[in-house]
Amino acid sequence: MSTILPAAPGMATKADATDREKLHTVAKQFEAVFVREMLSAARKTSFGGDGGPGDISGGQALDTFRQLQDENVADATVQSGVLGLAKILEEQMAKFVGGPSTSSGRADVVGSGSTTKKPDGG
Repeated sequence: MSTILPAAPGMATKADATDREKLHTVAKQFEAVFVREMLSAARKTSFGGDGGPGDISGGQALDTFRQLQDENVADATVQSGVLGLAKILEEQMAKFVGGPSTSSGRADVVGSGSTTKKPDGG
């Protein structure tokens, strides 16, 4: 079973953050958890190891190392933006939150990059 760890550096939300900033942070955190779970599931795949003395797939220390390795890879993947899942989630959820985008500097990202206009014409 995986444990939920504290957010990686750069993924903490400030106390006075706007809803849009919180959305940005949570989208990144979600992507990190998603990548960790993918890596964890991939590691559970059996390659025919019998668990004997020569089998390198066993042991609690190795399991802990692999978990930490997966967490590090997931956090690095999110910070680099390689997958882009956090950006997609943020853009889709921004429809419900509003406010200026934290990732592109545009206001109210909706759908495929369009911006919403305020009712007063601004």
